[in-house]
Amino acid sequence: MKQNQDTSTTMKTSKTARVITFIVLLALAISIVVPVAWVFLASIKQNSEFYGNPWALPKGIHLKNFSDAFTKANMGRYFLNSVITTGMALGILLVVALPASYVLSRWKFASSKFFNILFMGGLFINVNYIVVPIFLMLVDADKLANSILGNSVFLNNTFVLSLIYASTALPFTIYLLGGYFKTLPKAYEEAAYVDGAGYFRTMIKIIIPMAKPSIITVILFNFLSFWNEYIIALTLMTADAGKTLPVGLMNLMTGQKAAAQYGQMYAGLVIVMLPTLILYIAVQKKLTQGMTVGGIKG
Repeated sequence: MKQNQDTSTTMKTSKTARVITFIVLLALAISIVVPVAWVFLASIKQNSEFYGNPWALPKGIHLKNFSDAFTKANMGRYFLNSVITTGMALGILLVVALPASYVLSRWKFASSKFFNILFMGGLFINVNYIVVPIFLMLVDADKLANSILGNSVFLNNTFVLSLIYASTALPFTIYLLGGYFKTLPKAYEEAAYVDGAGYFRTMIKIIIPMAKPSIITVILFNFLSFWNEYIIALTLMTADAGKTLPVGLMNLMTGQKAAAQYGQMYAGLVIVMLPTLILYIAVQKKLTQGMTVGGIKG
């Protein structure tokens, strides 16, 4: 009798916990979905609609906001700059981080512990705190370049910005990839060595394909970081031609508030958000695998 009462109490407690969890998750989902949906709806409204009820549905689809944002507010140029900068930064990051994390996670050598500690220490450094030293270093390097070449090289340079993005993301990327590589059995490598494959070929042909979920996770996280980064881009890219999307968006928001062009402003917000939403939807399953799954199941 007592056992039945305990079972009934446990079931009631479990049901209550599930209900509370559901309510909390529903509240979180609403707090995220509603603002995003509101921005999308606001981006297709005419300016006159913003002076009425802000929660009212749009009277029509006013896509001219997007064309105006791309042309009149230069969002098209900023968008292209962000695509180029983010793409180069991800390329540099993967080329450096994949071999580094593979070596540090699979082999022990004299300075491996030192490098592991060094990269782990980088996880605790917020890049926003070192923007000024980076800027001063580049200013000094530009002075030297001006004296030798006669023009600026390091500031307002998309490649330099991409290089800084990649270097600041190395600690997190090596930490995540290294943790995944450690879960992969060494039997795969040993089999490759028996077949005559070298270290580099083994990494390219065996290890990297097996680590695809983790690599996709790294790409997504760093894409979000690079795409939405504002402070470094604002500091290093002072010329309008090289500004990235977040910097251009802030300029657009400042200008359109004064001009009362709210439709263009929200269209700019959608232009920034849309690539990240599409990328997340496309790779969400691989993202989950990259965070939870090891090298072999069973």
